[in-house]
Amino acid sequence: MASDIVNIQSALESISEFWQPHRLASINDYDVKVVKLKGEFVWHSHPETDELFLVLSGELTIQLRDRDVLLLPNDIFVVPRGVEHCPLAIAEVSAILIEPKGTVNTGDVGGERTSELRELAD
Repeated sequence: MASDIVNIQSALESISEFWQPHRLASINDYDVKVVKLKGEFVWHSHPETDELFLVLSGELTIQLRDRDVLLLPNDIFVVPRGVEHCPLAIAEVSAILIEPKGTVNTGDVGGERTSELRELAD
């Protein structure tokens, strides 16, 4: 059905704040999220799950304790469960995240950057 189609570019255009993930779709027990990133996030880990980053535009650095991983458009990187990381976007980045439903964006650290998963505006 046409109403089941979600356009990624339109979804991104509807997002005005950085670091605020929005649900693009759900499949089985996973959420596919779209997000805009800019600046440095917080160091955190997800003890129970891996986290997939797919960069759509911009350059995203996933800082790990032992190295930095630079992601360019169309690159995918999976942060393994329990690995401490800190995303960094010098300029605006658009990305897709794939995580189990209920995964909190700040993982195990919480704090002021914690965001409820938002739904896209109709």
